[in-house]
Amino acid sequence: MTNPSNAPVDVPAAPRVDSELLEILVCPLTKGVLRYDPDRQELISERARLAYPIRDGIPIMLVDEARPLDDGEVRGETGAPPDLAGGDHPGGESAGR
Repeated sequence: MTNPSNAPVDVPAAPRVDSELLEILVCPLTKGVLRYDPDRQELISERARLAYPIRDGIPIMLVDEARPLDDGEVRGETGAPPDLAGGDHPGGESAGR
């Protein structure tokens, strides 16, 4: 189907995430608070430095699916949990613990 150059294009809005669901979800890695980013459709765990995607209104709460945050994306929540201190990958655990 073609679109004439002057015709408006309907862009579907991102599905809304249930606000009650957002209140009870926590980061699966740190069990900490998540911040909802409606523009990027992500749930942000600043403590784990991960952004969990929301697809079709469903939060994907898997560490392997999360996007690592850049330094500029973290709002400044202080202190990483002991299991994250000094680790290269937020989802990894050290052997022998």
